[in-house]
Amino acid sequence: MINNNPIGLFDSGIGGTSIWKEIHDLLPYEDTIYLADSKNAPYGQKSKEEIIQLSIKNTEFLLNQNCKIIVVACNTATTNAIKELRAKYDIPFIGIEPAIKPAALNSQNHVIGILATQGTLNSELFHKTAEKFQDTKIIEQIGHGLVPLIENGDINSPEMDSLLHRYLKPMIDANIDYLVLGCSHYPYLVPQIKKILPRSIGIIDSGEAVARQTKNVLNEKVGFNTQTEKGRNIFYTNGNPLVLSTILNDKFKVIAKDF
Repeated sequence: MINNNPIGLFDSGIGGTSIWKEIHDLLPYEDTIYLADSKNAPYGQKSKEEIIQLSIKNTEFLLNQNCKIIVVACNTATTNAIKELRAKYDIPFIGIEPAIKPAALNSQNHVIGILATQGTLNSELFHKTAEKFQDTKIIEQIGHGLVPLIENGDINSPEMDSLLHRYLKPMIDANIDYLVLGCSHYPYLVPQIKKILPRSIGIIDSGEAVARQTKNVLNEKVGFNTQTEKGRNIFYTNGNPLVLSTILNDKFKVIAKDF
């Protein structure tokens, strides 16, 4: 099946580029359009209704760019809004939710930690997923303040280091053997997290699984881009374009746009 339209992705900011990178690596010939709604970040502190309306706004933008599939590259938006998006639009949506399942299935201690936004941890979808693993103790931690620091480009700041120590210490004390990163921004913190966690604790995020699912849906329902050159990748942000450019190592076009 052939479909040369772009893959659309949106997030509450720059964090979803961690998901975009996995998709781009797996599907390098696909065109992509990425939407960073940094002006409204973080989504994790907003009401479910606000998150749904922002997700609709982002979806409309990507549909106007003729996207053939939309990746909701944001845990909070997925867990709070993807059901409504799928009901409203006749286009496939790929969601991202915390990778509780692989962590729980692989845990030897039956204790795992999850670092996520308040919006994700409070969502119905998260609780439904967590309830499937009654024999695993899940240590939940809201990552207050992490997303704004990442959005400001302060990934390696003393404040970030202080917050991570505060959030991770109770999980280490609880003897977790896996840490689930439940926000697409958080993979950018892995170098700092590894300095704090014992080496025996594994770190899991959802990026690779989302990329594989995107490929599966393209194969089964949507169609692949048949071009023989590497895909064209465009990034839009309503925040500071320099932060997005930096996270992308200045390799791709970033367009500042109010939406």
